[in-house]
Amino acid sequence: MKKIVLVFLALVSFMFGADKTLRIGVQAYPLYAPLWAAKELGYLDEEFKKVGATYTWNVFANGPLVNEGVRGGSIDLGIMADLPAIIAKSVGLDIVVFANFGIGEKALALIVPTDSSIKEVADIKGKKIAYGKGTYAQHLLALLLNNNGLKFSDITEINLAAGDIPSALERGDIDGAVVWEQYISQLTVPGKARVVADGTGIKLGNNISYIKRDFAKANPESLVAYIKAVQRGAEYINNNNEEASKLLSPTFKVSPQILQSVFSHFEYYAKFLPRDIAEIEKVKDYVLKEKIIRKDIDIKEFITTEYLEKAGI
Repeated sequence: MKKIVLVFLALVSFMFGADKTLRIGVQAYPLYAPLWAAKELGYLDEEFKKVGATYTWNVFANGPLVNEGVRGGSIDLGIMADLPAIIAKSVGLDIVVFANFGIGEKALALIVPTDSSIKEVADIKGKKIAYGKGTYAQHLLALLLNNNGLKFSDITEINLAAGDIPSALERGDIDGAVVWEQYISQLTVPGKARVVADGTGIKLGNNISYIKRDFAKANPESLVAYIKAVQRGAEYINNNNEEASKLLSPTFKVSPQILQSVFSHFEYYAKFLPRDIAEIEKVKDYVLKEKIIRKDIDIKEFITTEYLEKAGI
């Protein structure tokens, strides 16, 4: 009899949405360090406990794979850069962007070996340049090429995952790459590579959190808990750079010294400033113009500050 009652309660819980488990899809990059800090320090557990909700932690290698996780139904919430999130929305995922991670103009850059003959962006003409297609590195490269009178056809494009770029650069398989942190500091701090140009003045480098719209409507308290935890993580890193570097060094598999360099390239916060929304719209206009997406999206419908406001941020 007891077993029958338990089965009945489980069915009722499923049918009426009592299960508040938020399935989070994460990436192990310092771009999302506030969320990792929030998990390591127990902020996520504390905030979710306050609202009687739970979460699961699912690690992916990049933004496009997170999108596949959402499409396949294995996760509800994805964290990624602005460009792959826009692609996800344009191809029909019913998602809404509800929180930021901040900006990192210097956290996305064109790098080359230290002894390379490439001194400025114009010098990459005819060179083998690696980047991850469908990532926000693609947008920075497009901006750099355009600002220097070049096109993608002027370079040899090499599609590489970010984690494969350091070894390819060191072997000489490529002449340069557009990549994000931690790989920039991992190569430049020990003198293995140098920065030719970064996003300063041309790309903010936003990284965001998006959620399935139906989950958001049914579980707003979980989103508020998530936002509060991320903001606490951001404040911890901003105020305790050295300590945070030691805490998260194992997560990102770099030394605390390199991670301090990484953190110096970011401004972490969970809210959306007007400049952030304008930047994401600029990215949307780029991918639409280049036919990376075929269907336009409404940025006002895509980004909401509703849950940030509920979180008091």
